[in-house]
Amino acid sequence: MAGIEKYLRQSALPHIWCPGCGNGILLAAILRAVDKLGLDQKKTVVVSGIGCSSRASGYMNFNTVHTAHGRALTFATGIKLAKPELNVIVLTGDGDATAIGGNHFIHAARRNVDITTVIFNNSIYGMTGGQYSPLTPMDAKATTAPFGHIERSFDIAALAIAAGATYVARGTAFHAQLLTDLVVKGIENKGFSVIDAITQCPISYGRKNKMGSAADMLAWQRDHAVMAQAVAKMSPEDLQGKFVIGELYRTVAPEYTAEYDKLIARVEKKGGK
Repeated sequence: MAGIEKYLRQSALPHIWCPGCGNGILLAAILRAVDKLGLDQKKTVVVSGIGCSSRASGYMNFNTVHTAHGRALTFATGIKLAKPELNVIVLTGDGDATAIGGNHFIHAARRNVDITTVIFNNSIYGMTGGQYSPLTPMDAKATTAPFGHIERSFDIAALAIAAGATYVARGTAFHAQLLTDLVVKGIENKGFSVIDAITQCPISYGRKNKMGSAADMLAWQRDHAVMAQAVAKMSPEDLQGKFVIGELYRTVAPEYTAEYDKLIARVEKKGGK
C-alpha cells in the first residue's frame, strides 16, 4: 500500500471485507492508477452503489457518494453534467451494475458519458447472502441456485461494446499491475469506459463451488486468463474455458457532456428559441 495511503480515509479503516476477498487488491490498483495520473483529489469524485464492492468509496479520500442500489451511474451522470471538469469514477459490483442497475448501465454507455466504471466482478451477491447475479457462470452454485445455475451469464465486455462504450477492458485481481494500467487508460479515455475486474469471493462463491482458498482462486484467475494479444494465435479449442484480459475495445464517439454544452451554446446564441 506504500505511496497510496494519502488516498485512504484512515479513520474508516479497518475495512469490512472478508479475509481473502480480492476487493482490497482492486481498490489498491485503482488508487495506483489515480496516483500514476496525478489526479487532483479535490477534483475527483468516486461514486458507488450497494454491495461489497461499493463499500470501497467509503475508504477513499476523495469526494465520494454512496448511492442507492443500482443507481451509481445515474448519480455519476448528474455529477458529470453539473461539473464536467471533474474526474468521475464509479465502483460497482456485478449485481449492482448488471441486475438492478442494468438499464442505467446500457444507457450510460449509449450516451458515452465521460465516466470510468470499474465493475468488481466476483460472480455473486456477496454481501446480501450469496444469491446468483447476472454474471454468475452457468452451472455454478449459489444460495438461490443450490442445484446449479441454469442461466447464461452476461459477457459484460460484449454488452458494454454493443451499448456504445468507447473503452472496454478486463483485468483480474491476480493481474494487479495490468489492472492498474487498464484503469489509467479508462480514465484517460474521453467517454464511457468499462473495466470488468474479475475478483475472488472465497466465502459466498468459493465455498459454495469448492474452489479452495483465496490463493487457489487467484491461481484460477492466472490459469484461465488469456491476454488479448495472444487470442489471434489460439484455436477455439485452446480458448475453451478461458477468458480474455487486457484492452478489448477502443473507439471514438461524441461525448455526452460535450454535446450537451454545444446544445446549450446553440440555444443561447438563438436567444432561447
